[in-house]
Amino acid sequence: MIAAIAIGCFLASGAPSPNIVVILADDQGWGDLGIHGNTAARTPHLDSLARQGARFDRFFVQPVCAPTRAEFLTGRWHPRGGVHGVSTGAERLDLDERTIADFLRQSGYATGCFGKWHNGSQFPYHPLGRGFGEYYGYTSGHWGDYYSPPLDHNGQAAKGQGFLTDDITSHAIGFIGQQAKAGRPFLCYLALNTPHSPMQVPDPYWNRFKEATLPPVDSPGADIMHARAALAMGENIDDNVGRLLGELSARGIERDTIVVYFSDNGPNGARFNGGMRGIKGTTDEGGTRSPLFIRWPGRVPPGRSEEHTSELQSHSFISYAVFCLKKK
Repeated sequence: MIAAIAIGCFLASGAPSPNIVVILADDQGWGDLGIHGNTAARTPHLDSLARQGARFDRFFVQPVCAPTRAEFLTGRWHPRGGVHGVSTGAERLDLDERTIADFLRQSGYATGCFGKWHNGSQFPYHPLGRGFGEYYGYTSGHWGDYYSPPLDHNGQAAKGQGFLTDDITSHAIGFIGQQAKAGRPFLCYLALNTPHSPMQVPDPYWNRFKEATLPPVDSPGADIMHARAALAMGENIDDNVGRLLGELSARGIERDTIVVYFSDNGPNGARFNGGMRGIKGTTDEGGTRSPLFIRWPGRVPPGRSEEHTSELQSHSFISYAVFCLKKK
């Protein structure tokens, strides 16, 4: 398993263990970001994140979410872990699979997952059975309401507070603060719920996009209001990423933390995507090409661009981070 080998190499190097923050968007297309040429997108924090570290230009994931999530967790092709769909049990990750959280927790890391899980709901498929010591979010693949919905907090029923993306980010920030105060290395997996439907977003974001002029899309079935809502949700994501990065800075652990950002599949509707064919659910480039940004100040040179083609299960982010460490 690539992730396991890479972690072992890193820990064997004797260097201080870095914190790891992984942010995974849900249904955000490659073209939903300003840095990729979308003139309507408002994503300054994500664009800055890309410039402050390495940006993978040809990074590919699976066309739907649960398989991509399984590949991130294990570093293996999703069928090897038994994940071959998004519902009726096809999303469950086999119990003999070891996750990145399993390995890091064994090495003394605090591990927390916040948001959409989608690799099995009942224990031991639950995040608490897959190496995470803290969980807050929902374990299914779709949630019908993003405003103070019923959620799962460490296996117990809980009620969300406000807009869901803001809420899960706040819990992730709280987790980071606790571990920083304790001086313990951590893995924080922030699995965002947007811009997956329902297309709900706080009014201030929607008001900035409800009449926005969007880049042209060569698709007769394009729903412009859906696209506007997705970009409004993208701005909300960007603000939350900014809040989290601000916490790392305020805690003085920015240089000790690897930050990774990517999406689980292509856009969930026809909208600007760099001229690529296909959307979520298709194996065309537009359905599988994802942003991938990796920031690690002092280890990953800023402005680095990786042009070669890579895939999630074959090019683990932790492998790349170790490689950069060895190059220093």
